[in-house]
Amino acid sequence: MTGTWRYRSLPPPRASSLVPLAFVYIFAGLIGHDPWKSDDAIHFGVVSGFLGGGSWLVPHLAGEVWLESPPLFHWIAAIVARATNWLLPLPDAVRLTSGLFTAIFLTTLSGAARSLYGRDAGAAAVLIAIGCLGLLVPLHDTQPVSAFLAGSSLAYWGLARLRQKSTHGGLLLGAGFGLAFLASGLDACITLLPVVLLSALSGQWRDHRSAYLIATLTALPLVAFWPGLLAWQEPQALTIWWANELASLRPAGGALGNQAELLVWFAWPALPLAAWSLWLHRRRTNRMTITLPLSGTLICLVIQIALRDTRPINALPLLVPLILLAAAAAGQLRRGAASAFDWFAMMTFTLVAFLVWLGSIAMVFGIPPQIKHNFAKLAPGFVAHFSPLAYAIAMLLTLLWFWHLRTVPRSAWRAVTHWAGGVTLMWALLAALWYPWIDYSKSYRGVVLSLRQAAPVGECIAGTNLGDAQRASLEYFSGIVTIRSGLSEAVRCPLLLVQGATRDETAPTGWRKVWEGNRPGDRSERLRLYRREPG
Repeated sequence: MTGTWRYRSLPPPRASSLVPLAFVYIFAGLIGHDPWKSDDAIHFGVVSGFLGGGSWLVPHLAGEVWLESPPLFHWIAAIVARATNWLLPLPDAVRLTSGLFTAIFLTTLSGAARSLYGRDAGAAAVLIAIGCLGLLVPLHDTQPVSAFLAGSSLAYWGLARLRQKSTHGGLLLGAGFGLAFLASGLDACITLLPVVLLSALSGQWRDHRSAYLIATLTALPLVAFWPGLLAWQEPQALTIWWANELASLRPAGGALGNQAELLVWFAWPALPLAAWSLWLHRRRTNRMTITLPLSGTLICLVIQIALRDTRPINALPLLVPLILLAAAAAGQLRRGAASAFDWFAMMTFTLVAFLVWLGSIAMVFGIPPQIKHNFAKLAPGFVAHFSPLAYAIAMLLTLLWFWHLRTVPRSAWRAVTHWAGGVTLMWALLAALWYPWIDYSKSYRGVVLSLRQAAPVGECIAGTNLGDAQRASLEYFSGIVTIRSGLSEAVRCPLLLVQGATRDETAPTGWRKVWEGNRPGDRSERLRLYRREPG
């Protein structure tokens, strides 16, 4: 027993404790804020276009065709929003779809790990996924990648089930592949198809060829559904979408050092646990239970390095097979490693909880004044208010954290359990105590409403260098739909809205500036409104 926990045979946390943890993780931060800069606002804008009477076949964003990905997520989000907008503001109702797909992702990921390695691995996969830092923001934004992750983990579950129930496994594999394709297009093909082909050629899976036929027959109608409708109704839109998909396959990888730096924090703690799993099973790497997630990880890693920019959102497909690989040995950590990981988790998140509380107290009560001043510098004009409900929720979560630290038994599972609990605590505390401040900084509400006062209702506004998030926010908060300045319709517009650097302004010839603004504390972008000079 040297080097292992005395209570190593203890099982992982039961569903009775995992389900509440997952519930808090999924729903903390989904509601209570505006669409935020970047992807959250962009995908909200697409859903808003559906709800505003736009075509459900060809997505639009602020009056323009938007064909960056298939629209499955946006369809579901529009349906969920219509069903819940009587209860929630529209952005919150739309964002619930991310919670729905996150729940599917965690459930199917658990099923895949359980089918590959046994019952304990199912709980381990959920804990590792909750603990992955790279998943926190995307799974709580209005973000189609949550649907892709759900489809990808469902496909891996189908592959894992092939050995036990071929028909069931084939159905799951086909449904997962189709769901992933309708969420992300060719990304599903290049990340999942090589893994499927590898398993089909393996001697351990070769006897289940009928399952691959079932998977193909299940996936084909899903894959062909939206492109087929485009080919029938909107062939030009199909051409544009396909060109975008092919463009995504061109080499555009970031520097190898930057990619490695991203993965170190992004994939924690799945990355070190996966490395431990490979070492533990180093003499059994020819078994498909190890080869399957390992090959998926390596394929996604090559794609990330060769074809993707160094952005966290691009690396998300890597996490599904990596988490499965990590789950194979998460309950078999050596005593020294488990103790160090456990101590690190307890100390880190206890300190983080203290800092979140300190920041909130400083914002609301002004104590200590220097910290309040630092928050005010980052979000000029923000005024914090005391919320009894938010503080009550935060206090309850903090007490549950200390109860969690005292009651989890000593075992190899305690480290990963504490880490998942700590990540959930950190995120939930931020949502309860800091979200008003974050929302004030990341929302375009204030700057757009200020712009609305300077732009008469109904006047045509041309736009230059405006990002999709800005255009979506302009439409949602004020009903302003800009026309790109390069289009012929823009020539007749009396107003011109330009995004530029904060300190770099070159007024267009023949235009007079009538308004200028930016989001609070944003020093990288500034919006300027110009009116055409007469004559």
